Amino acid sequence: MPLFALYGLDKSGALEVRKATRQSHLDWIASLSPRVKIAGPMLADDGATPIGSIMVIEADSLEAAKADYARDPYNTAGLWQSTSIRPFNWVVKQ
Repeated sequence: MPLFALYGLDKSGALEVRKATRQSHLDWIASLSPRVKIAGPMLADDGATPIGSIMVIEADSLEAAKADYARDPYNTAGLWQSTSIRPFNWVVKQ
């Protein structure tokens, strides 16, 4: 099954939105198992403050991946300033 990567950049000042919806977001990720290959926050230069998200999932098509990502609680809560969803080719696996 093809892979699709989401790059989501948080809105400025949206840390409380992220915190408030984190458990729902994690539950949503668990509901996609085992199609989620990697997921986690991008961090600010301080190495601690979340500023966005990266996820890679399996989906039948780009349209299906977009539909999956649209249901992410982070998305429905309006966390992200911008998102990009692209086909992904996982070349190196360790």
